[in-house]
Amino acid sequence: MTRVITSTILRTMAAACLVGTLVSCGDDGKQDDHVIRVGHFPNITHVQSLVARNMERHGKGWFEERVPGYKFEWFTYNAGPSAMEAIFARSIDMTYVGPSPAINAYAKSKGREVRIVSGAANGASALVARKDSGIHGAADMLGKTIATPQLGNTQDVACRAWLAGQGYKVILRGALAPDSLKKEKDFTTSSNGVDVNIIPTANPDQLALFQSGQLDAVWTVEPWITRLEREAGAVPVLEEKDAVTTVLVARTEWMKKHPELLRKVVRAHEELTDWIIQHPEEAQKMVVEELSALTKTQVSPELIQGAWKRLVLTNEISVPGLEKFIHDAQVADLLDEVPPVQGMVASPLAQ
Repeated sequence: MTRVITSTILRTMAAACLVGTLVSCGDDGKQDDHVIRVGHFPNITHVQSLVARNMERHGKGWFEERVPGYKFEWFTYNAGPSAMEAIFARSIDMTYVGPSPAINAYAKSKGREVRIVSGAANGASALVARKDSGIHGAADMLGKTIATPQLGNTQDVACRAWLAGQGYKVILRGALAPDSLKKEKDFTTSSNGVDVNIIPTANPDQLALFQSGQLDAVWTVEPWITRLEREAGAVPVLEEKDAVTTVLVARTEWMKKHPELLRKVVRAHEELTDWIIQHPEEAQKMVVEELSALTKTQVSPELIQGAWKRLVLTNEISVPGLEKFIHDAQVADLLDEVPPVQGMVASPLAQ
């Protein structure tokens, strides 16, 4: 079956290789075979990576101890499309990512480039609005401006699909720089047939735009949801309590070359998930320290504690959850045909 993504998404994902968040596009042949390169986001929904990086920072690397003889290098991205472009560029071997970019990458490569190898987190995703925005539910979205983390990322797709399901018309567009948002806000007008304006905006930029009134609402993940609530008085409109938020994916070429190594890494990831579930307070302290270091801003323990309540850690890969995202991507006009879901799931520990 042919798998096609809209040309706008493909251009956006290709352009991601040019932005500063990406490591340089490398040649896999030049990679040190004893280095495993892993991507993630500075979000609590990627808690396994944050805890692992923090342990490594203190000389007690979780993965290093369980995969002896290998060094783990970590790379940080704002959202999924950038991370998946790094997979295509062979700049990383594995990454924590949302299901929508993983599905898009699988479709774009005709099933050749990526596989989902483990679950990671569910929930911790929500639509929040300014108190004075007039948004209380789906009926209040007409003419509003909403931010999502990045065009084509999991929350962006969920937002577009939800709005389309409510009968709204939205436009497919790329990201805007924060200083250009104000002059572009009048893009949502009845004359151009657009009902809701969606502005892909990096998570760190959303707060100031939200506080200044340039955004009416934001669809994003933790800890940004709780931060918007605490620092800007945001009010939850819709919470995705059961949605698949994060999965662990691997580059197919790399995993075929290192099948036993992949099993060790996935086993270590799943053991870490279980450890975090059993030691939430200790894990939260590590997340506070690591997020503070990565974002170069002091993250409060109260913020992480509040965000933790929305997070559901899991090692399970939800095929129904993946199918829902395929449906959402089609509703949002971001995916033309359904890729074979079963073919993108590879459970190395079950083999």
